[in-house]
Amino acid sequence: MSKRGGEELNGAPLKAGQRPEHGAQNEEGLDFEDDFEDEYESEDEVMEAGVDGRPDAEREAEQKDAMDIDNKEQTFIPGRSVLQAGLSLTPDPSTYEMLHVMSTTWPCLSFDVVRDNLGDNRKRYPRTLYAVAGTQAEQSRAKENELMILKLSSLAKMDRGDTDSESGDDDDDEASDPILESKSIQLPSTTNRIRCFQPTQVSNDLSQIPMTLTATTLENAQILIHNVTPHLKALSTPGFMLQPDASKPLATLKMHRTEGYALDWAPASSFPVGRLLSGDCAGQIFSSQGTEAGTFVADSKPYVGHAGSVEEIQWSPSEKNVFASASSDGSVKVWDVRSKSRKPAVDVKISDTDVNVMSWSRQTSHLLATGADDGQWGVWDLRQWKPQGNGGQIKPSPVASFNFHKKAVTSIEWHPSDDSVVAVASADNTATLWDLSVEIDDEEYGKEAGLGLGEGAEKVPPQLLFIHHVEDGKELHWHPQMPGTVMVTGGSGFGVFKTISV
Repeated sequence: MSKRGGEELNGAPLKAGQRPEHGAQNEEGLDFEDDFEDEYESEDEVMEAGVDGRPDAEREAEQKDAMDIDNKEQTFIPGRSVLQAGLSLTPDPSTYEMLHVMSTTWPCLSFDVVRDNLGDNRKRYPRTLYAVAGTQAEQSRAKENELMILKLSSLAKMDRGDTDSESGDDDDDEASDPILESKSIQLPSTTNRIRCFQPTQVSNDLSQIPMTLTATTLENAQILIHNVTPHLKALSTPGFMLQPDASKPLATLKMHRTEGYALDWAPASSFPVGRLLSGDCAGQIFSSQGTEAGTFVADSKPYVGHAGSVEEIQWSPSEKNVFASASSDGSVKVWDVRSKSRKPAVDVKISDTDVNVMSWSRQTSHLLATGADDGQWGVWDLRQWKPQGNGGQIKPSPVASFNFHKKAVTSIEWHPSDDSVVAVASADNTATLWDLSVEIDDEEYGKEAGLGLGEGAEKVPPQLLFIHHVEDGKELHWHPQMPGTVMVTGGSGFGVFKTISV
């Protein structure tokens, strides 16, 4: 397990650092009874032998060994250990099953995982994954921005010097180095958010590349739709040549007056040709509909109701006509696309700061997780969000709430198959994994005396499973076909990891 620590975090789960050395006891002025009169003839010989009757050299050597043991790194356990003032946390690679980091020419602060045709529930190593990402080049070099189609392969398991493998004894993972390959499409501006969509179901036929579209919302307020299927085929098929027009966008949407960050495709089961929602910094939300001809048409009338920037949009996993939006106005609103008024059906104030991110559970569709600018994140039961008359906002209480992160929460996502596990990224340089099924034990966590809390000590929620270091973390996603595998991006590049605890 791993916990949050000081500035020495370096991309791994953590162990407790060194504890302050105990001060030496002052032996001057002590009055000893002569318990050793059978062994020593005088008090001088007793003092010369030390307080326990042994020679000073032997006693001092034992004290030194004991102090060395006391200062060794010890496992930091959530709910049981407390990070005392002045202590730091150091990495423990043994808690990773897999860990790889890589960088691109420019930071990619938004990305999406692409479902592939290599099979579901993959556990063998080495591993391969595909993703799409948009770059954030310096303003003076904006022409260098790209939509990147990525293939990460030869992702090896951590070498811990043993031959045991939960994923099978036939893993071919001998000293393989990770490989990053990419194809690119030039973009006119920085990418704020990118999401991919696959109109057809992914096949297990390795010769078939699933059709994959991307929507990229740019800093210049445009949204570009691309078909990146040929680029994926070029990465997976040796000798495949891209056609000259392969990078041309299918559509360029210009309905937004300001840039935005909120973007989400409707599930293909609901809208097979693609339906896209996008939100902007002016508080407006637009819907764009795909056509059989492969083009996209944007609605002229937006959904309105937010008093601030729309930061996140998510379609309901169970209701094809319902979506939710989160905003810098501190609210989450639930909408029905069939409403002619284009106003929210439910309006909930959940934070006094920006609500940056949101995730709708695919397993339990009445659960919604949100993350805010003040570092707090929480889980909400949508069954408690009942519409109120007169357009008033309701103020429910969260099912669970955590104030662990020290800076803004920048990404949050439910585990694709376990509705008790949530991944969170933060601007405090950490990505965390949480298990909401863990219950608080008052005897171990709630009673300060039992934990030995001191001044400046920090309690860690027992639901916290793991911490991964990522510089200026921006976005993370679970891989839907490799259980427990997380991909995360930040200012220093990408990380792909799987812990032994998830």
